[in-house]
Amino acid sequence: MTLTALAPMQDVTDLAFMRVIAHYGAPDFFFTEFFRVHAQSRLEKHILRSIDENATGRPVFAQLIGEDLQHLARSATELLRHPVAGIDLNMGCPAPKVYKKNVGGGLLRDPAKIDEILGMLRQTVPGLFTVKMRIGFDDTTHFERILDLVNKHDVDLLSLHGRTVKEMYRSEVHYDYIALAARRVKCPLLANGNVTSAATAVRVLADTRAAGVMIGRHAIRNPWIFRQCREAFAQQPVTPVTLADVRGYVERLYLATRVEGLPERVHVNKMKKYLNFVGQSVDATGAFLHEMRRTETEAQLFGVCDRHLLAEPSRLFADEPYPGVIARPNCETPSADADGCSLETVTA
Repeated sequence: MTLTALAPMQDVTDLAFMRVIAHYGAPDFFFTEFFRVHAQSRLEKHILRSIDENATGRPVFAQLIGEDLQHLARSATELLRHPVAGIDLNMGCPAPKVYKKNVGGGLLRDPAKIDEILGMLRQTVPGLFTVKMRIGFDDTTHFERILDLVNKHDVDLLSLHGRTVKEMYRSEVHYDYIALAARRVKCPLLANGNVTSAATAVRVLADTRAAGVMIGRHAIRNPWIFRQCREAFAQQPVTPVTLADVRGYVERLYLATRVEGLPERVHVNKMKKYLNFVGQSVDATGAFLHEMRRTETEAQLFGVCDRHLLAEPSRLFADEPYPGVIARPNCETPSADADGCSLETVTA
């Protein structure tokens, strides 16, 4: 079986978003936003909801980010009292405000610390223990050593983003390193990074021999992508998506993510973080994105959607992002990437 997973994305992969994704074709696994772990930390209630109230029919892994052994053990133990599929450790977040605290991608500079953390979590977690990481911090000096630590501590699943922390999202994805890891680790490996479509997923798996794919930002753009991947993996015709289908997705997402008491303009701005990605496949000129980013009310937002998505409702939504159409983040609201960090630094 070829695996699929929705990447953990901070401020995105909450309960509402998981429900929307599941409506269009759930992945095999979900991962939560990261639980921040430090001396004063407590499990965030809104993230716990994505575990406790999960009705998608798919397992949910709880992701931790931190470096303190005692408090990581405490948080993992507390999470095991909830219906989690397992515990996941974030070793991939490339945001400077994160790695400067020696957590997330910052851990990749310190294999000795990784050895301690993996050993402690493996002892703490009797069930599935997984890791998400990048191929290095500013280079790949420690890459193979860290893979050997993954083996040493019997990690059950590794998700690997094929860039270094310092490369963030600017470089090409180094699929050759993902292929190396797939050969070297004993556990199944999920390939992560620029898996833009079902056809791309097939090519990535052929090139890397990974056990499956983890998809983040492109699942925001195209929530049908996991269903399409399964069809492509089975060598079946891939279900096409029309602009009318996308209009339905936008409305479903708007209703699902609305919070009682939240001012309309705030919710419209919140929607822009999703639509920044959706717009990459609407038109090659970026006209939808240009108009959408300037809306302030619900009526304005859906007016733009209707003009661009219902004028030719049977026109196909592009499988791949149009070249040069950039999903820059909305500056008024936080957004998230496939490593669970802010998208403020993502330019492409």
